[in-house]
Amino acid sequence: MFRTSFESYVEKIDAFLECLSWDEGTMGQSMRYSLVGGGKRIRPVLALAAAEAVGGQADSILPSACALELIHTYSLIHDDLPAMDNDDYRRGRLANHKVFGEGKAILAGDGLLTYAFELIARPLPVNAERQLRVIQEVAQAAGPEGMVLGQVLDLEAEGKTLTLGEIEQIHQHKTGAMLVVSARMGGILGGGTEAQIQALTRYAQALGLAFQIKDDILDLEGDSATLGKPAQSDLEQEKSTYPSLLGLAGAKEELAVKIKEAHEALSVFTQSVDFLHSLADYIADRMH
Repeated sequence: MFRTSFESYVEKIDAFLECLSWDEGTMGQSMRYSLVGGGKRIRPVLALAAAEAVGGQADSILPSACALELIHTYSLIHDDLPAMDNDDYRRGRLANHKVFGEGKAILAGDGLLTYAFELIARPLPVNAERQLRVIQEVAQAAGPEGMVLGQVLDLEAEGKTLTLGEIEQIHQHKTGAMLVVSARMGGILGGGTEAQIQALTRYAQALGLAFQIKDDILDLEGDSATLGKPAQSDLEQEKSTYPSLLGLAGAKEELAVKIKEAHEALSVFTQSVDFLHSLADYIADRMH
């Protein structure tokens, strides 16, 4: 049931992304190369599922949900650059800068980020104040108070031994901020109550840390072919990770704790939120 629902969400998201139009010169090709080149689509899926969890219609917020994937893709393009993580592969293919050059990769990321806000600002059949609230929250989550700050902290941490609190601070911003705003977007645009929106926030906060812990585990246990990017890159870059601090067994225990917290956060819902429960388990069990 979960797999069917998940695939249904992804089909809608991919269909929408395929239909986006912009200049088809090399700039447009670079943007499209990374945007439609695979990906789990977790952020837009989470937004759509959260909207339905509060009684809203997923289809009505599809443009805004898909904007989250543009922001995520921009961050991946920039993250792979030599000045950042210096990765040659992403999603099983050459990284954007290896195909189009560093300059166009940077600009492709810039283009996707800007276009995302054009999508979020499109007229929706929802309360205008709720839409404005979402625009502001997405900007905060993607910007210097959120994901960008996480990237900065991550760069500054290379070669250093961090505490668990410092690692969590990085990932609450780098990964967690956009997952949290994805859930909040769905809750807000779907017409949720403040109690429901706060529950979705707690759920996504736990999910964000669980996602990163699993990434750290996969970096050690996975292989490059399955991951679609180089394995053990964190080791090579001397990054502090959950396994490096807690050990592999300890990291898996911490992952279980965060997944439990995600499940518990959903207890306020009286209607079925089975998909969100299953999504948390999917994050814990994924292999790439």
